[in-house]
Amino acid sequence: MPLLFLNEISCATRSDPARAERAMTELARAVLAVLRADRAGTVLVSKEPITGLQIADGHPIGKWHGNPRNRDAWRRLLQMQSKWPHRAVLPDGQDFYDVEYRHRGEPAEGLGTAHLMDGLGLSLAVEPCWGADRVSLEREQLVEEADGGLTSQTTAVELRHASSGAHVDGHLRWIARKAELARGGGLDAITRGADLWERRAALFPRLEFLPGVEHQLRHLLQVWVRPVGRRLAELDRAVASWNPDTGPGGPRWHSWVTGEGEQRARELCAFTDLDGRTRIFDTHARFTPGPGRVHFRLVPEKRAVRVAHVGRKLGS
Repeated sequence: MPLLFLNEISCATRSDPARAERAMTELARAVLAVLRADRAGTVLVSKEPITGLQIADGHPIGKWHGNPRNRDAWRRLLQMQSKWPHRAVLPDGQDFYDVEYRHRGEPAEGLGTAHLMDGLGLSLAVEPCWGADRVSLEREQLVEEADGGLTSQTTAVELRHASSGAHVDGHLRWIARKAELARGGGLDAITRGADLWERRAALFPRLEFLPGVEHQLRHLLQVWVRPVGRRLAELDRAVASWNPDTGPGGPRWHSWVTGEGEQRARELCAFTDLDGRTRIFDTHARFTPGPGRVHFRLVPEKRAVRVAHVGRKLGS
């Protein structure tokens, strides 16, 4: 079920109208290409209703769809499911006010929400930076320090993106996987930790779990089910897209991932691994509400992540 997020900073620019019209035509082709791949599940998410879109400064979308050659594409866009504003699709109880995304220093709400929701960013290709099937964003996030205080951390993240029909070709396998998960209920439809465990092979094919994690997931607090599911999915996506040859330092994680201090690692993060040896699993991702942690280690030889702990912050 792909969520398509319209990039508001590519709209209403000072582009000349002819260029903006061509960009809108290509954007429509991208949306229709996704629709052909997953007609039932595709949702277009925008900052405001698409009928009020300014595709260039002083050039409303009405001028584009008023052209007879664009009318059929416009009707298809109007018929598809759409939502606004961007935050309308966030899970209940999740506001993500602790994170902000920027593109080249400019706030990018639509693209940022696409990254949070594992969606696809859509842009009008009025600038060269939007003419690619991936875009890079800066993510600034409040994270908890070892002493319990908060600090701001900025990392670079990558987002699936399209501004033309050709860009969608590189995302077809991802769209098919989203459709398959949706037919099985989808990650967002899961309300019990037991379902995360029982469907782990389909939901998180690149994750391995130590035996104790089964009990932790089956008895997961209700309020943690969706946040944990999203963190595990992010770890899975990160390692699936990782190329050890070009990224010897490890995957580019989709949330803030850190290690413990040396003393805490020795005291709290030693677990019996699948081969019976004791190893340190101090690398961890966070989830809320409360001090939730997913402790894991990277298994480079298998291009996998092995999870040792899901629950409250160790030692708390």
